[in-house]
Amino acid sequence: MNKLESIGQLEWLRNRVRAQTQPEKTIVNICLTGCRSYGAVQVKDALEEAVKKQGLLSEVEIRSTGCHGCCAKAPVMLIEPQGIFYQAVTPEDVDQIVARTLKKGQLIDYLAIKDSKTGKPIFHRSRIPFFSNQTKRVLANCGRIDPTNIEHAIAVGGYGALAKALVTMTPEAIIEEITAAKLRGRGGGGFPTGVKWDRIRRAGGSPKYLICNGDEGDPGSFKDRALLEGDPHAVLEGMLIGAYAVGATIGLIYTREQYPIAVDHLTIAIGQLRELGLLGDNILGTGFSFDISLNIGPGAFVCGEETALIASIQGKRGMPQPRPPYPFQSGLDEKPTIVNNVETLANVPLIIRNGSAWYTRRGTAQSGGTKILSLAGKVSDPGLVEVPMGVSIKEVVFNICGGVPMGRRFKAVQMGGPSGGCIPARFLNLAVDYETIRQVGAFMGSGDMLVLDENNCMVEMARFFLAFTQAESCGQCAPCRLGTTQMLTILSKITRGEGRLADIETMVDLGETISAASLCGLGKNCARPAITALKYFGKEFEDHILNQRCAGTVCESMVISACQHACPAGIDVPNYIAAIACGKYEQAVAIIRERNPFPAVCGRICVHPCEYRCRRGQLDAPV
Repeated sequence: MNKLESIGQLEWLRNRVRAQTQPEKTIVNICLTGCRSYGAVQVKDALEEAVKKQGLLSEVEIRSTGCHGCCAKAPVMLIEPQGIFYQAVTPEDVDQIVARTLKKGQLIDYLAIKDSKTGKPIFHRSRIPFFSNQTKRVLANCGRIDPTNIEHAIAVGGYGALAKALVTMTPEAIIEEITAAKLRGRGGGGFPTGVKWDRIRRAGGSPKYLICNGDEGDPGSFKDRALLEGDPHAVLEGMLIGAYAVGATIGLIYTREQYPIAVDHLTIAIGQLRELGLLGDNILGTGFSFDISLNIGPGAFVCGEETALIASIQGKRGMPQPRPPYPFQSGLDEKPTIVNNVETLANVPLIIRNGSAWYTRRGTAQSGGTKILSLAGKVSDPGLVEVPMGVSIKEVVFNICGGVPMGRRFKAVQMGGPSGGCIPARFLNLAVDYETIRQVGAFMGSGDMLVLDENNCMVEMARFFLAFTQAESCGQCAPCRLGTTQMLTILSKITRGEGRLADIETMVDLGETISAASLCGLGKNCARPAITALKYFGKEFEDHILNQRCAGTVCESMVISACQHACPAGIDVPNYIAAIACGKYEQAVAIIRERNPFPAVCGRICVHPCEYRCRRGQLDAPV
């Protein structure tokens, strides 16, 4: 590739790439990031071989892409321009795909996603609820372009926003547009991006640094990884625009060594930018100079905090520092520094290209645009979804992700990861935005949502998240170091059936103290999962303490067998439980009449919760 020396040459390249596109050519987009662990590489290899054998090389392009978002259906492929979406593809399916779909246009039923109500196959992506109910802006190119080919990014408009910014906008005008778009930090804090940019723009000192925070420490979040893997150029273009706006000349991307695909794709993308002259001195002949380097961190949760991240980049132990001074005053090498999240930066080109008025057509009065959410847990279709700020939890969990599987009841959603809080079923219609989520004691965080059903124990969930934050605490400040240890000890005692009622009040007091006195966001928010669980599910804590009973049949010290533990009549008859759980109702009724002192409870009105607790499907041996 030749170096581009002007805006005109960039547009010439874009037009040339688009002119070379053959509209009649079929493109098979195969996810080769997250789907790799399910055999996507073998599927792609088999497809290339089959296309070659069938003489379709001139008619079919096989493209390696990033995540499509529908993670439970891996490996997945999207056949365009027809829009055909196939899931759970194996190398054995490839011959049929080539012979029937690519050659004859026939559709293959068993590879299609099934309608949850009718069971009929849905062949086209535009009609699949998981996709059709989303608003894809930031993720629009993930799953459709090859992230290792910069020409794919340029063909779909990549670096057009940069050209517009450099030629037609002053740095101050860019910041005004970002502010008008109501873009807020997508890493968890939700701080207005325009305000942050304006502060460092006005700060004295040189050089100025712009850092992309790609550490993504929340255990349930993977949206930043998906962006870096599937569309790194959106993030890099956002960094270039941001650097021009704030006056930065040096950029760094901080990500974790646990993201090897993201590191590979970023390394390739940065190299391609340098080769084209979109990084370095005098970019596109405009006099603007900026370069980006990649920094690989060890993967510590606390390094998501910006001062800890900066310390890690400098080779120090990743520990938060007191503020002020803030990084925009004294950051990396004691120079003005701004830290923005991956998703935040990926939104910037959209705003500059389309304008703040277009951007704020989606969102709320306080937060413009969309939010990427990472769905996991007890939900039918987990994965990545992008929705406008302000949609309800119900819309996300049930209309997009298919609701709770196996007919079980929705219990709560843990939002914001280990620093977030649980939101119970009565708040299903709650809007997903920063202010509303905080009103019920939870936290938006980076956007990860863990869906919980009736088989989850809220005491154990609180203990699980406390165990994570206690282990990830840097130990620098005593309230976090000692407080998390004490709270974890109390929660562990309760799950073992050794708790006391006084422990509940102790936990509340500890939570308030830790939140008020800790240095960074990890400590200030680490008690939130336990405190919200106590607030909305206090009876479960009391049942653990007073009755040695775990409603979710999770805490092993209290459960002999999951199905027997769930019996509302407390029947100690394993054969009865097994009969009910296996659907042998006549046999169960006989046992009830013989040994149960309250036959009416189980024989007439019981809803058989033992069936929902039954774990025979997890065992190799039959019941």
